[in-house]
Amino acid sequence: MAVAPRARPEDFFSADEWARLTHRSRWRGLWLVAHAWGVIGAAMLLGARWPWLIPLLVPVVGGRQLGLSILMHDAAHASLHPDRRVNDGVAHWLCAPVLAEYRPYHLKHHRYVQQDEDPDLILSAPFPIPRASLRRKLLRDLSGQTFYKQRLAPLVQALRQRLGAPTQALPGTPDLSSRGRRFLLGNVLGFAVFAAAGWWWLWLALWLLPMATWLPAITRVRNIAEHALVARNEPDPLRQARTTHAGPLARALLAPYWVNYHNEHHLFTQVPCWNLPAAHRLLRRRGVTARMEVQPGYAALLRRAAPA
Repeated sequence: MAVAPRARPEDFFSADEWARLTHRSRWRGLWLVAHAWGVIGAAMLLGARWPWLIPLLVPVVGGRQLGLSILMHDAAHASLHPDRRVNDGVAHWLCAPVLAEYRPYHLKHHRYVQQDEDPDLILSAPFPIPRASLRRKLLRDLSGQTFYKQRLAPLVQALRQRLGAPTQALPGTPDLSSRGRRFLLGNVLGFAVFAAAGWWWLWLALWLLPMATWLPAITRVRNIAEHALVARNEPDPLRQARTTHAGPLARALLAPYWVNYHNEHHLFTQVPCWNLPAAHRLLRRRGVTARMEVQPGYAALLRRAAPA
């Protein structure tokens, strides 16, 4: 199996520029983790004080839930903190407790991006699709059906097996794993803490509801944006992934922590997420972005992915 062609940093940046771009900060990653939790906490305080704001706060919390996954992804590249123990510990305990399983899977995606061996190829291969199909998928996400299939159905199936009832797995439903057990335990403990404080409904409304609705939808959009409509076995590293421009609202609700600079991330995996905009600016200044796969926004991209 041949690895996907890769870019050489020295072809695009000076030694000083590359050193600045790849610098691992001892505080920046920790600050971003604190920021994600701070936004979630602030949203919960607002929802507790003014419950009528909850429909507006659900996308805010869902965006930061995705943000925690993005920061865990940075930790998979050892970019969250220069101390590997801090990097991995913060990612596991404060971002998403799946780092150990995610890292080898994700690094394989980078090694074989858009090739037959790419484990993420299944996410981008079906596109373009009919617009009605995309609407149905997003409706399933926003209505909680995707969440149920991915998170709850395996737990229900495992419980039925424990009780000796006949079961039939839903197509595409993952088996119950340690990840599923951690998800169940974490949410039971979270609910118990909030219930003990008299705020059980707040956990449901501004933790589980965003996770069950907004998070699956924006995760789908993110997956489409990153690699859909990118050619299989693409030989040009500048066109193996996509960067999508995002304004303030999109960054707040859909593309947290510079995840929209996905092309730059694939080109230069050593660059921490907070330095990806600087890498983009340097590439644009040198005319490189004209050769890259770049879209003006998520709406334009979705129109291409689901044209009619």
